[in-house]
Parts: sequence; structure tokens; C-alpha cells
Amino acid sequence: MDIRVVSSLAKVFPDEICGEYETDTVSCLKNERTSFQIIVKNEKDAKLSVSSDCANLEFFRVIFVPANYIAQEDHDDYYIRNASAGYYPDALAPLDGEIELRANEWTSVWCQYTGADDKEISVVLRTATEEKTVTVKTEVAQTSLDEQTLTCTNWFHSDCLADFYNVPVWSEEHWMYIENFMKAANAHGINFILTPLFTPPLDTAVGGERTTVQLVDVKRHNYQYTFGFDKLKRWIDLAFSCGMKYIEFSHLFTQWGAIHAPKIMAETSDGYKRIFGWETNAHGKRYSEFLRQFAKALIAFIDEQGIRDKVMFHTSDEPSTENYFKYKKSAQIMNELFGEFKSIDALSSFRFFKNGLVKNPVPCINDIEDFAGKVPELWTYYCCYPHKENMPNRFIGMPSLRNRILGFIMYKYDVKGFLNWGLNFYNTQYSKEHINPFEVTDAGGKFPAGDSFVLYPAADGTAYASLRFKVFYDAIQDYEALRLLEKKIGRKETLELLEKGLDKPLDIKNYPHCEKWLIEKRREINSML
Repeated sequence: MDIRVVSSLAKVFPDEICGEYETDTVSCLKNERTSFQIIVKNEKDAKLSVSSDCANLEFFRVIFVPANYIAQEDHDDYYIRNASAGYYPDALAPLDGEIELRANEWTSVWCQYTGADDKEISVVLRTATEEKTVTVKTEVAQTSLDEQTLTCTNWFHSDCLADFYNVPVWSEEHWMYIENFMKAANAHGINFILTPLFTPPLDTAVGGERTTVQLVDVKRHNYQYTFGFDKLKRWIDLAFSCGMKYIEFSHLFTQWGAIHAPKIMAETSDGYKRIFGWETNAHGKRYSEFLRQFAKALIAFIDEQGIRDKVMFHTSDEPSTENYFKYKKSAQIMNELFGEFKSIDALSSFRFFKNGLVKNPVPCINDIEDFAGKVPELWTYYCCYPHKENMPNRFIGMPSLRNRILGFIMYKYDVKGFLNWGLNFYNTQYSKEHINPFEVTDAGGKFPAGDSFVLYPAADGTAYASLRFKVFYDAIQDYEALRLLEKKIGRKETLELLEKGLDKPLDIKNYPHCEKWLIEKRREINSML
């Protein structure tokens, strides 16, 4: 067997190692998770078993998935394999049993280590004819990361779990899957959970519907409404038990313009039916009156739960300047009803914030410099953009360094919150069809592969993390390590350490495209800590 140890930033194909940085040492803080890969090439087909006496080490099998639409036509050249369609390594399944080795092809064993007092890690690899031991040294700094300071959401699509597993919404099976995925999300830095008051009006074709996932029970009688919050309470209690810190209430107006109401179902004299949706004028008397009654009941529930400082509201997602006046009307309603609470929306025109329509704008990362230093708390997001000028993102076809650099960049810009729309969106664009994410990774050829999810639904109802999600969490840990260092030596000195040796200051477009640089820089930060 030809065996090498490479960093977690490599993407290993049978015929190629993209991002080949070999190492015999891992560096981390005492309570931190870090990953590396043991890659193997054998002369003949064989079955490989992997074991270790290290109690703080987990092994994962790397699953290849098809990636057809890799990037937009005008993408930059910072992609792997020339942005060509094919099968790419992405899903990580806990290693249970043996791995199949194919003759003269590279195979990766993903290794996840939690910092402890080990001086080295020994891993035994066996085939029927050979046994080898790989030893990796550990440098575990005798300090621990503080509790995560970054507020981070990747949107949780509860309808996609019911659809994929073919179970009734809010059945006990559905709640079990929700818990499994909440725990997996939180284990990778998600501490702010999208909560469907009503079915979120996100990525839905005009006139179309997504599977109803409504936590608030509504009864209508002569246009007076009563509300039941039992399911919402169960969701919130579950979220906090899974490690979430904040509740992100779903949007109360439709995406891309705030023109309509979300789908809202209610018990009426005519039975259970939709009472608001695409046919509803978002600013008409009926929906405005509904919101007033709902706001009074919801705020009373929030106060009863004692979570005023734990909830945030959305108006509408990604309004453009063309939608300004429609959004303004919706924002005025929200400010009137929920103005005492924090509000956030993904939007990239500074005009919305300047004119007081949103308290916490969340610009796309390619627009972050328009907001930096001008808002009380800087947040950012990325989605199917950006895809050029070397800016960070986490598509399947991108090198992992382009994913992980996000942590350093968020620290540089003093970002306090991060949002992404795709934790587990298992639909085609506009939710016209459901997909199997192991077979379709590009939302039916509409979004770059991997854009719409970072968790895979395992057959047993648990979640498989993607290697992209592992690397994304490494970026969050990089960010938190820099925050910790800032507490000890100051922000100016921390930035000097981060940018030491660079030809130009770090920013969203300029950073070394070198795995060794990032890993050694993090090692230097650990040493300073």
C-alpha cells in the first residue's frame, strides 16, 4: 500500500489529489475538532480495515456524488478539475466495516480528531496481505475555544425531511428526523435555526406550493383568529436542547419583493384550508389585520417562554431595488408590529438600511464592503453567488481552501453573523420537484452543485455531513480562535499576525491560494494562544 497523510483541504479523486499538502502533524486547541485524511493506493483490489486505540478519533468513508452543473459560465479559474462535470467526493458516512480499494486508485479515509492530551495518533490499516501503521503527531494547545460568538444559520428545510423520508409532517418520525438534523447542524456551528411559523415562502414558484410545515395552529371565525403554539413550543424546546442559541422566525412576506403572503392554513367553517397565499395582497386589509392579531398572540407567547432576546424576525428574502417600495410597505408593517425585536434580511442594497427598513441587513459577501463600518452589527451571506474573483464559497467543484478562508475573512471584516440558505434543500429550483441529493446535487441543473445542501439524509434517518460542512466548521473555529487571540493581545496585533508575510492585506478577493499557508497560519495562531 502507498499511504500518505494529507490535510482536510485536499479533495481526493481516484486519479488525482486536488490540494495535496502532506503533513505528519495536526494542530488544534484543547476542545477543538480538526480533520486530516489518510489516503491509500493499493496495487490490487482489496478490502481495507482501519482502526486506532485513540478514543478521540473518528473515521468516515468518503462518498462520491454526481456533479453536473459545476459553475456559471463566467466563473473564475479557482475551481478543481477545470470545473468539469463528473463524480466528486462530498458525503461522509461513519466508517463501519471495511473500505473497498480499487487497484491503483486513491481512496481517502477521513479522520476527525477532538483535541485532547494525546501526543500522537496511531492508525492501523490492514488488507488481507498487508498491515501498516500510520503515526500522526498532535500539537494540542493547552487552551480552549470559548463558546461560539458567531451567530450562524444555514436554513433548515423541515419540509424536505418529510418529503425525502415520506412521513407525515409533524408525525413522531418527522420529529425524530428533525432532531437528528438539528443536532448535526449544531455540531457544525449552526446555532440559529430557521423556524417555520408558517410554510416559509422560500424558493417556491409563483402560484406553486411547498409541503405545508406550519408550526402555528390557526382558527378563523368571522375574520377573528385564535392561535395555538403547542408545536412551536415543542420546536423551540427541541432546538435549545440540540444546542441552538437563537430562533429565526420564517419570513412573513414572499421572497423577491414582499408582494404576497406566505401560505397560511387554518381551521374555518369550511374546514381546514389555505386562507392566505399567492392570491393575497401582502399589504391589503385582510392580511394586515391577520398580522396584527397574530403579532399580539405571538409576542405574548414569546414573553411566556422568556425568549425575547433569543428570537429574530424576517420580512422578505433578497428584495432588489426594483422592489424597494413594496418591501418598504412590508417593513413598515413589521416595524409597527415587531419593532422591539431584532430583524434581519438578506439584501445587498445599502438603501434599505439607510432608510431604516431593516435593523440588521445581511449583504452577500461580494457586497460586504458597502456595509462594513456602516452598520452596528455586520452580517454576511453567500448562496449561488459569488462564483468569481476568488471570493469564498463552498460549491462541490471549488477547492476546500476557498471554503475555509471564510473564517479568516469574517474576522478581518469583523463579521458577527453568517447566513446561508442551503442546509438541506432537497428540491429542484422553485420547489417544483423533490430530489435525492445523493443523485442530484445541482437542484435539477439550476444551482452549482452543492449550493443547496451540506447535509445528506442517511437511510436510517441520521444526517451525513459533507466534507464541505466539516471544512466550513473549521472556518468557524478559525474565526473563534482569532476572536480568542484578540481578547489576549488586541485586535490590531491579531490582524498583524494574520496578515504577516502577505504581499497585500487580506480581503474577500485576495488571499494565498495555498493550503500550506492556511494550515501553518492556524498553527501559528495556536502557538500564540
